[in-house]
Amino acid sequence: MLSPHDTEERRQFRDTVRRFVDTEVRPHADEWDEAEEIPWELHEKAGALGVFGFGIDEAYGGLGMDDAFLRMAWMEEMGKSGANGVLAALVGRTISLDPIQKLATEEIRERVLPDVVAGRKGSSLAITEPSGGSDVANMKTRAHKDGNSWVLNGSKTFITGGMKSDYFVVGARTGGEGLNDISLFFVEKDAPGFERTKLGKKMGWWASDQATLYFDNCRVPAENLMGEEGRGFIEIMKNFNLERVGLTAEALGMMKEALRCSIEWAQERETFGAPMIQHQVIRHKIADMSAKTDALDAYLQQICYAINEGDMPVAEICKAKFFGTKALEFVASEAMQILGGAGYLRGNSVERIYREVKVLAIGGGSEEIMRDLAVRQMGL
Repeated sequence: MLSPHDTEERRQFRDTVRRFVDTEVRPHADEWDEAEEIPWELHEKAGALGVFGFGIDEAYGGLGMDDAFLRMAWMEEMGKSGANGVLAALVGRTISLDPIQKLATEEIRERVLPDVVAGRKGSSLAITEPSGGSDVANMKTRAHKDGNSWVLNGSKTFITGGMKSDYFVVGARTGGEGLNDISLFFVEKDAPGFERTKLGKKMGWWASDQATLYFDNCRVPAENLMGEEGRGFIEIMKNFNLERVGLTAEALGMMKEALRCSIEWAQERETFGAPMIQHQVIRHKIADMSAKTDALDAYLQQICYAINEGDMPVAEICKAKFFGTKALEFVASEAMQILGGAGYLRGNSVERIYREVKVLAIGGGSEEIMRDLAVRQMGL
């Protein structure tokens, strides 16, 4: 779909990412999926593209600028790879970078950000808990002040990049119950009292490097409190907006790949004496898949334009995310029907996309929470 917002810079960036996907990701997608990990050199190759540097100052190795359309292009083209566990392993760091830049001390920023942005080291945001899922306000992990240290106790789970990350931005309750008693802390992998274990077998995102983190009297320096005490919930919520835009763009890329595979298969496969593409039932499926894909594409471009103009349309972001994941569910299912048994065999994009639909409907805020938040943002 042609975009009225395309510029030469954006087209060149998208072409660069597309070449990266075609040469560095697609040929190895099945191998890495089965191995449940990606080689660390892929992080560095992605870092060299600048894709971890959006919104990060040049002084810390970032691009010194931001562009929602470039963010969209990166996530969409990677979504088209059909290897979204690989993408998750790469971008797990991105939702921790903005809090580090905005809230950490200058010493931490200078020491940490250049390596993470370049892909030499990893970082993760640690918010989700075994007992709470998307219910961030019900956080159980606690932190208390002890002299010149903060001591953390609790656990986090589904932390993307968790086994290989060197740095973590961790949410913990520093007061009573409620939204105003959550704070953020910078925790390094070798902090005393910190442990992690690999998450069990998953339905999708096999290569995503997800972990459960444990804090048993985990001690960090007092200066590792990030920002103001008790203001963590607000920072977490603001941080989720661009993550949700990225996840929606990823869903769009997955839809485009499923549609491409469906058309290609329908043109080549013959049934009942004619190519599948000539059968009306298949043509209607493809029309429906294409319409939903175009609708999400247009909606996401509208949101990116608003963000670049200085707005953060939270209601629209929430609506796009649940609309996009429901549309992806439809397109992935129809693609599987068109490919039939061939789509059910491991080792093809449609099979991977089909089993990775649900993680996007849950991660970054579930469809149910997105609907509720959208309506509240509408003032209702």
